[in-house]
Amino acid sequence: MLAPRKLISSTHPTLHFAHPTLESFIWNNIIRAHVQSAARSAALTPVSVYRRMRSHGVIPDFHTFPFLIQCFNSPPHLLPGKQIHAQTLFFGLDCHQFVQTSLINMYSCCGRLDLAHQVFDEIVHPDLPSWNSIINANVKVGLVRLARNLFDLMPERNVISWSCMINGHVRCGEYKEALALFREMQMLEVDSVRPNEFTMSAVLSACGRLGALDQGKWAHAYIDRSGMKIDAVLGTGLIDMYAKCGSIERARWVFNNLGLSRDVMAWSAMISGFAMHGRGQESLQLFSKMKKIGMRPNHVTFLGVLCACAHGGFVGEGNEYFRRMTEEYGLAPLIQHYGCMVDLYGRAGLIEDAWNIVKSMPMEPDVLVWGALLSGSRMHGDIDSCEAALKKLIELDPSNSGAYVLLSNVYAKMGRWKEVRDVRDLMETKGIKKVPGCSLVELEGILHEFFVGDESHPESQEIYMMLDEIMNRLKIDGYVGNTSEVLLDLEDEGKELALSRHSEKLAVAFCFLKTKPGTSIRIVKNLRICRDCHVVMKMISRVFNREIVVRDCNRFHHFRGGLCSCKDYW
Repeated sequence: MLAPRKLISSTHPTLHFAHPTLESFIWNNIIRAHVQSAARSAALTPVSVYRRMRSHGVIPDFHTFPFLIQCFNSPPHLLPGKQIHAQTLFFGLDCHQFVQTSLINMYSCCGRLDLAHQVFDEIVHPDLPSWNSIINANVKVGLVRLARNLFDLMPERNVISWSCMINGHVRCGEYKEALALFREMQMLEVDSVRPNEFTMSAVLSACGRLGALDQGKWAHAYIDRSGMKIDAVLGTGLIDMYAKCGSIERARWVFNNLGLSRDVMAWSAMISGFAMHGRGQESLQLFSKMKKIGMRPNHVTFLGVLCACAHGGFVGEGNEYFRRMTEEYGLAPLIQHYGCMVDLYGRAGLIEDAWNIVKSMPMEPDVLVWGALLSGSRMHGDIDSCEAALKKLIELDPSNSGAYVLLSNVYAKMGRWKEVRDVRDLMETKGIKKVPGCSLVELEGILHEFFVGDESHPESQEIYMMLDEIMNRLKIDGYVGNTSEVLLDLEDEGKELALSRHSEKLAVAFCFLKTKPGTSIRIVKNLRICRDCHVVMKMISRVFNREIVVRDCNRFHHFRGGLCSCKDYW
């Protein structure tokens, strides 16, 4: 039996009703208002409004539950979400399309993809929003293959479908697949699948990750041609894309033209862009300008600032910004900020200070923190710290080949070849494979990949012949291979051969074959550039008058006239 009807308390500012019964659409609006309200009353939640609605004998309709289900959006909400699902069954509304789509989203947000799939599978004829919801549910948990299979089965698609799938590929690191799908989308030329701002944000992210500058420029031109407003979101995407593609001046141009649309994320993207390009002073100057106009920095901003200090060797400034972050802005450092400080001290050879940061962290150090300590220790030959950091890395990530390789390089640098072999044997015993060096270049919108020692390219013979010509010319100018960090215990000739096959050298030789003299070369490498390749790139930039931009896993290196933007500090 329903509870006696009574007036809703007039003490709540939202509700002032005198009639004992209310139409469902009014109650639906009240529920929706409470779901959308940023400051919900603890005493009157959407669920409690729904209960009052029922106590007044008002029957919910197909609009009621889509509003109500929206408030169940995290794992702790699973049980009440199931209870509301039961209510949809009780009132026979579970077969309504709006309700079904809402249930898929709810179970996805609550971490129960299996229940989301169960709801979807029970739909006799899924509509477009239901398809989009189940695809997005799989994308959110990283099941991009399953999402793509569903996408391929869809009887029809709209811009949401395409954008969600493109974004899914980007989130899972499948950047080439994302761009290929975008090109397929472009060929349809249907208004319902015309790319929007969300699509282009994902495309820009893919271009930035790949370092595909030509494709990024085309995406920028498409945004302009389509009449899309370059707001803070798209502007930040463009800044980030150009910075990651090695064109920091274009990034600056976009930033300057955003004008009043610049928000904290746009400022942070530009600050981080300067930092990764080794322009630390400009990064810090921009931060000062940001403060002067009253823009409050956030965690991302300070991450860019601390990276600028680490890459520039600004130890004093880094200490000051790290202090001000907490004391002046009330921002508790995240693990990434502690990692930057470890990196800052490690690069500067202040290994003890780096250890102090590690010991003072309020959270357990992660792989990146130990990796920063390992890298700094290795750079300055602190074998004890290298070994200690390596043990922690192995505990956290037993398959981390990079840690083993770094330690092997330390032993090789010291001529301790027995230890090098021991590390190599340990890797073989555990089945750990060294991640091969890979370099990527873009020519005329096409991406070309080169791996260390690669002979799979159809023009491999010509590439190696060109590389031999380049290296012979450099030897005339005084080049001597830096073989101190070659992993294997080889004779000098074998070490030089191993060095000559590094992927970035193959990429440069390919660009020499395919581009005119004086053309800039842009390379994206998956690993840290080695010292020998760094020397070679500097010499090539001087001897052949070529600008070379290399983005490795740490930062950008701009080689011009025999010098590098990192000032040999990386």
